[in-house]
Amino acid sequence: MNTNDKTVGYPWRFIARIVLEADTPLAVGNGEKDIMTDALVAKDMNGLPFIPGTSIAGVIRHSLDDDTDNEDSIFGFHKGKKLAGSKIIFSDAVMIGKDGKALDGIQSVDFSDDFYNHFANLPIRQHVCINEFGTAKGSGKFDEQVVYKGTRFVFEIELVSKVDDGDLFNKIIDQLNYPTFRLGGGTHNGLGKIKVISVQQSSYHLKVKEQLDSYLSKSSCLRDEWKIDKIETKSLDREGWIKYEMVLKPVDFFLFGSGMGDEDADDTQVVESIITWEKDKSDHEIEKPTFKDKCILVPGSSVKGALAHRTAYYWNKEQERFADNDFSKIKNIPNEAVNAIFGCGEDGNGNMLSGNFLIDDMLGEPAPGKIFNHVKIDRFAGGALAGALFTEKVTDARNLQFSLTILVKAEEKYRKAFELALNDLKNGLLPLGGSTNRGMGMFNEVKV
Repeated sequence: MNTNDKTVGYPWRFIARIVLEADTPLAVGNGEKDIMTDALVAKDMNGLPFIPGTSIAGVIRHSLDDDTDNEDSIFGFHKGKKLAGSKIIFSDAVMIGKDGKALDGIQSVDFSDDFYNHFANLPIRQHVCINEFGTAKGSGKFDEQVVYKGTRFVFEIELVSKVDDGDLFNKIIDQLNYPTFRLGGGTHNGLGKIKVISVQQSSYHLKVKEQLDSYLSKSSCLRDEWKIDKIETKSLDREGWIKYEMVLKPVDFFLFGSGMGDEDADDTQVVESIITWEKDKSDHEIEKPTFKDKCILVPGSSVKGALAHRTAYYWNKEQERFADNDFSKIKNIPNEAVNAIFGCGEDGNGNMLSGNFLIDDMLGEPAPGKIFNHVKIDRFAGGALAGALFTEKVTDARNLQFSLTILVKAEEKYRKAFELALNDLKNGLLPLGGSTNRGMGMFNEVKV
């Protein structure tokens, strides 16, 4: 090929194939609901979860630096009579199957197999927003499907360019390595954290015959092998975000309710399965997945709710807003610390705030249960009141430890109230979960 041929307007091609793993459960919804749940996850033609390329593109575009010119040149724009198409292409992220290969295109999936059978009925998370009276707010009760922690996906990014934009392409890929990068819904409530398992990356100059032939010979099927070396990935820190990490150990029992009972109790601890990956014995280049069932779940949303309430207490104390100081004048004043860190539906001026708080769900090893019987006695008849006899199966997790990771971006004056709440949690003064008025849900920090 003539290297001076001007028929190729965008001669440079940059391609990356990236394998992601759900470091916490994912909730990439399809906007639909069914008889079982209010929010279904997106599934492909094989009936397996996938992540639409539009979802990945949107998050990467949002997470890039506020460099409007660069963003417009990559993703395209339409400003008055000026417009340009996108120069970056994202494929859908398809699931990696039990053989360690991508399930791209139409595949024959055996849902009677133990591994794939797990994906026939995905976990359902229960959510409830509690008001000041301890009951659910109107429309504050809903549920959603999630994809298992440990599920792996693979997708590709391609950038077309007039010049050698290798540094810009690397900047795009780097967005995946920030701890603030999340996918799907519930990203402020413990869901959507991902980690990069591998990146294969190459560039092609189409005016060079050998590189053009190599580019044209590459298969677009994610299941086909691409003989390109993997590059080393690195973890990055987002400026302004502060990471809080601690290891928590339960004092005795706790209960994060599943919303359902079983044959032994009316209320049970929520558990979920997770996927772990190990090197294949016959081929160490391939990792194979296995499920670990009935892992104890401590939802990030539950920890977030407790910390938000305690942060509100410490901020009100700092501002000397007390219930006995003409509470009627201050009860409708927004709590600035809660709004700045955790966000709110409305800040009093009609503004919606998403918050600057990220937390990870905590999943521990399977643990034994303990049944507690409860009854309310009729003081006159001496018998149980109707509907007041029930049982709880709580978790005896005294031998478990949970790693808590939180990211916060807020002014120091607001973080002070939050850190006081965090100290209460690690010192056993802030219980988590249900039945906290009956002595459950206490945790202490483990020094490591």
